[in-house]
Amino acid sequence: MKKSNISINKLSFRAEMQRTQLKKYCKNEVQRLDIAVLSRLCYALQCDLHELIEYISPKETQNLQ
Repeated sequence: MKKSNISINKLSFRAEMQRTQLKKYCKNEVQRLDIAVLSRLCYALQCDLHELIEYISPKETQNLQ
């Protein structure tokens, strides 16, 4: 969102999703990724999927804790 210089309100409108759901994605509070939501976000932000998500291996996750 910072790269696109877009507010949460505007992005939620463009991606046709609720702000509360979008905020969960922004705060990494999503339990399961929804491909349809990710697709709408990519379309709204005009970006590729790899720009939205990053794979962190379980080993790296343990190191962060």
